[in-house]
Amino acid sequence: MGCFECCIKCLGGVPYASLVATILCFSGVALFCGCGHVALTGTISILENHFSKITSDHAMLTDVIQLMQYVIYGIASFFFLYGIILLAEGFYTTSAVKELHSEFKTTICGRCISGMFVFLTYILGIAWLGVFGFSAVPVFLFYNMWSTCAAMRSPVANFTNVDSICVDVRQYGIIPWNATPGRACGSTLGDICNTSEFYLSYHLYIVACAGAGATVIALLIYMMATTYNFAVLKFKSREDCCTKF
Repeated sequence: MGCFECCIKCLGGVPYASLVATILCFSGVALFCGCGHVALTGTISILENHFSKITSDHAMLTDVIQLMQYVIYGIASFFFLYGIILLAEGFYTTSAVKELHSEFKTTICGRCISGMFVFLTYILGIAWLGVFGFSAVPVFLFYNMWSTCAAMRSPVANFTNVDSICVDVRQYGIIPWNATPGRACGSTLGDICNTSEFYLSYHLYIVACAGAGATVIALLIYMMATTYNFAVLKFKSREDCCTKF
C-alpha cells in the first residue's frame, strides 16, 4: 500500500460529523459561558446602581447570580471533557463501522458504551433546549428596556410627558416590590440605556443565547452521528453472529 492510499484510508476513518459537532460545541459553550458570566456581572452592577440601592433588597438575586456563575464554570469544564470523549468515541465507532483496521472489532462492552453515549447525548440535548430558552429571557428583558429608550429618542415620537415613560423591573420578579427605586423613568431611563454596562450586557446576552443555540445544534449532530454508528454496530454484531453458524 502506497503513501497516498494510506492517507486516503486514514482520512476515511475521520468522523467528520463528530468533528464538526465538537468544534461547534466548543464554540457554543465558550460563547455561552464567557459572555453569560460577564453579562451577569454587568446585570448586578446595573441593578445596584439604578434599581435597587439597598443591598438587602437584592441580596437573594446576587446569591443566585453568583451561583449561576459557578455553574457556568462547571458547564465549561464538563463539556470540554465530554466533547473530547465523544470525538474519541466517534473515531472508534467510525473505524469499526467502516472496518478500516482489523483490530477495531465490535464488542458487547463497546456497544454498551456507544449506547450510553447515545442516551446521555439525548438527555443533554433536551437540557440544553431548556438552557437556550432560559438564556432568551434576559435578552427579552433588555430588549424591552432598549426599545423603550429608542422610542423616547425617536424624532417621530410625540410624547407630552417623557417622565411618565418608565421601566419597572419589579414586575418581572427580579427584585421584590419593596425595592427602591425599583423603576427608572424619563431621562433617568435614557441615561441607563446610554451606559456602557447596559450596552455591553445586552449584546453579551444576545451572544450567549446564540452560543446556547449553537450548542443545541452541536448536540443534535452528535445525536445523529452516535445513533447511526450505534445502529450500524448493532447490525454488524448480529451479522457476525449469523455468519458463525
